[in-house]
Amino acid sequence: ALINLTGSTQLLEEHTRVPVRIYLETDPVTRQIEVAHGDRKAIDLLEAHTHYFTYGENFGAPDCGVPLTRFNYQPTRQPIVLDWWTPETPLASELKGQPIPQQCFTTIAKWRQPGKDIEWNGETYSWSKHVEFLKFIDLPRRSKEAFELALAWEDENDEEVIPQLTSYGWKVVDGISLSLDIGPYREYILGSRGEFTVAKDQNIRLRSGWFSDRSACYLAAGKPVMTQDTAFGNILPTGRGLFAFQSMQDILTAIDTIESDYERHCRAAREIAEEYFAVEKVLGSLTEIVGL
Repeated sequence: ALINLTGSTQLLEEHTRVPVRIYLETDPVTRQIEVAHGDRKAIDLLEAHTHYFTYGENFGAPDCGVPLTRFNYQPTRQPIVLDWWTPETPLASELKGQPIPQQCFTTIAKWRQPGKDIEWNGETYSWSKHVEFLKFIDLPRRSKEAFELALAWEDENDEEVIPQLTSYGWKVVDGISLSLDIGPYREYILGSRGEFTVAKDQNIRLRSGWFSDRSACYLAAGKPVMTQDTAFGNILPTGRGLFAFQSMQDILTAIDTIESDYERHCRAAREIAEEYFAVEKVLGSLTEIVGL
């Protein structure tokens, strides 16, 4: 079998001799709209495969607005090696009265991603996450918790937003240095209190059910996650360890819930990862579906 992650490889004749050719889509919506528009390049890319999997786990649900034509997508999710994310930082109950260093709710993201907006049924759907972050820019002022963004920038001009973010109480660090190697990326997540992040507008409004691979890593590290609602709550359990939000009040309620019993929500986060993201379960299901 051949797994073409995000369709990043143009399949050659030698590839097409592999009997099982899997297109594994990590960013749903755009490709489906391209196909619905009759985009020949997108259609040809997909037709070179035999099976189609997507992180858009809400595809086909009554509340999902993603157009599904020509290709039959199967839901899948991020396969996480749980042992690698086993939390190493002791919980408060294990510190035996020692002072607990302040931890931030964090995330790692690219601030702006221009040129990928797409139109469907007279609506324009944004790709860049900065649009959603700005909707909640005053979060640090509304909460007693600390928040930090590890950001990558499209160009130097984007960094001009840093004073704006810090004026609202955000801490901002370099996201590139945390992402060039898996070690610092892992340590940053393990050292966080939890994750606060947003999703792409197209996944939010069209309710694709998309969930982030980074958020799955936070869960595996035993870190509670607050992330914008894309309808993933139709598939994953929410309310303990994992919270979907639509409004500022949703976020503040989630923070209060997490802080009311932090250790419980850390355990719940890890349990979600074990049940839904363990590599053995995810890849086991995928290979069974394609008949391997």
